[in-house]
Amino acid sequence: MVKQESVVTPERFSTGLSYKEYIAQITVNKDKFDSQYSQFHITDEDRDFFNKAVLHPKGPAKMLVLGEDWCPDVYRGIPIMARIAEASGMELKIFPRDLNLDIMAEFLKNGEFMSIPVAVFYSKDHSYIGHWIERSKITNEERSEIENQIKKDLPDADEKSFRSEMRKRTSERFDIWQQESVKEMRQIITQYLNI
Repeated sequence: MVKQESVVTPERFSTGLSYKEYIAQITVNKDKFDSQYSQFHITDEDRDFFNKAVLHPKGPAKMLVLGEDWCPDVYRGIPIMARIAEASGMELKIFPRDLNLDIMAEFLKNGEFMSIPVAVFYSKDHSYIGHWIERSKITNEERSEIENQIKKDLPDADEKSFRSEMRKRTSERFDIWQQESVKEMRQIITQYLNI
């Protein structure tokens, strides 16, 4: 739950990095960020939704994102967030998690895990709207199912082989999982705005 007194003031928000600035300073997985960014396209329906939401008097005008370049959920997730911001005109500011642990402390998963990426939505007057963490519900469910299936299919696989097979099977679901992430972010905004 978000604290009453947030460390994310409008001034602090303004110190975050744009997507371009964030990509320029990362040290690993730049190719993966670039690939995810070029492959993901927001649907017309989602573009219309976010555009309408941004125009709402209490709608999302700002999106704060926490992430680290080494994290697979981040290099799959932040490009989606960048596309949402670009399509809707939301101001996007990205903060490296490990340099901003005070912000991370406000958005812990289940109150204890520093899961990333995190997308936090704010209105024009910087009122908190809601936040989304790490990956969609369906992603978590399907990852678990895929992991269990691999254990059945390859019971003697070593760690390297297991991880390789996990990457192969999960990558086939990325498009669906990304769309589910957008859907969940839409639900957060819909619930807040009552639309």
